[in-house]
Amino acid sequence: MKRLQLLFIGVLMLPLVGCGFWGGDDDAIKPSPLVDFEPQKQVKVLWSANVGEGLGSKYQQLQPVIDTDAVYATDIEGNVFAYKRADGSLIWKQSLNQTIIGGVGAGFGRVAVSAENGEVIVLNAADGAELWRAMLNTESVMPAQFNQDLVVFQLITGTLVAFDAASGKRLWTYDTQIPGLTLRGTSAPIVAADVTFAGFANGKFIAIDNKKGVQLWEVRVALPQGRSELDRMVDIDGRPLLVDKTLYVNSYQGRLVAVNPFRAETLWAKEISSYRSMTTGFGNIYVSESDDAVQAFDLNSSASVWQQSQLLNRQITGPAALGNTIAVGDSEGYLHFMSQVDGSFVARYRVDSYGLSADPVARDDVLYQLSDNGRLVALTLE
Repeated sequence: MKRLQLLFIGVLMLPLVGCGFWGGDDDAIKPSPLVDFEPQKQVKVLWSANVGEGLGSKYQQLQPVIDTDAVYATDIEGNVFAYKRADGSLIWKQSLNQTIIGGVGAGFGRVAVSAENGEVIVLNAADGAELWRAMLNTESVMPAQFNQDLVVFQLITGTLVAFDAASGKRLWTYDTQIPGLTLRGTSAPIVAADVTFAGFANGKFIAIDNKKGVQLWEVRVALPQGRSELDRMVDIDGRPLLVDKTLYVNSYQGRLVAVNPFRAETLWAKEISSYRSMTTGFGNIYVSESDDAVQAFDLNSSASVWQQSQLLNRQITGPAALGNTIAVGDSEGYLHFMSQVDGSFVARYRVDSYGLSADPVARDDVLYQLSDNGRLVALTLE
């Protein structure tokens, strides 16, 4: 329904799955039924909180973000919340009176959100006080990314914009050409000390100099193939990962690639279709495929370790690693926990019946999940 959508730049946006792209409700794809299994672990909810009005009815991925001892989250109405990680108590709430479309970014004492009208707002992470605002020329639907000096927003039009994190002064803009038909969404860049890494809807992954805003190198993650525009979509929408000095990038109808960032060299590539973010653990990289299978690949050799295909058409989120398990959410509000060893189910928990669009976030053996209805839970496995 909301999970995978198309964007005609400047024209209109259409859903692709879940609500019958080619017909009415009778043509809707039905999710796979929940499978029976013997739970090996029990889910313990540590705390829960109500995040305002939730994610709204549009394609939103307003996932929470963790920074030091706080969890930050926002609802679609512009209410930004800071909670203590330990017990979920409210630290502060800031009402921005804006329709929020990009999830919370946080780092180096600052919190950022982006609004539907193209405005970005940066707050003080300690007390929620507004630091500065700036206007972009269109939407930024993924969280801003920080380093000590910069905050970088990636726009749906294939543009990166970097601001001085302290003052809000625009420092540089990088533009790339993207196809007229893309998925509704973008990747989120990695902002290192000297370089920003970013992937785009044209299947290209690049490195940009943080001082000058100029391209340093480019790697082709996926090549458009097929006759129709739908067949030729190769969007990079999942967040890239930097693990042990290797970059991992996936794409829709394309590949999962491992890249040496120092030589701009592709170390290995696997044919796969994914538009969600990834995670790692146990020497593997875990991917939610576009058909809702979950697959584990060896980080070094790219060999397939296991595939869990019993969640097909459940519109799953990206994965998060919790202990020795991998967790994904689905459109019916369930969190599914799988063994990192073989992908077998070990636990299941329903956050609520409204569905889970935002990716789960894990830190220090605690998983944080925000539901579409605005329920934020912190849980662990026993």
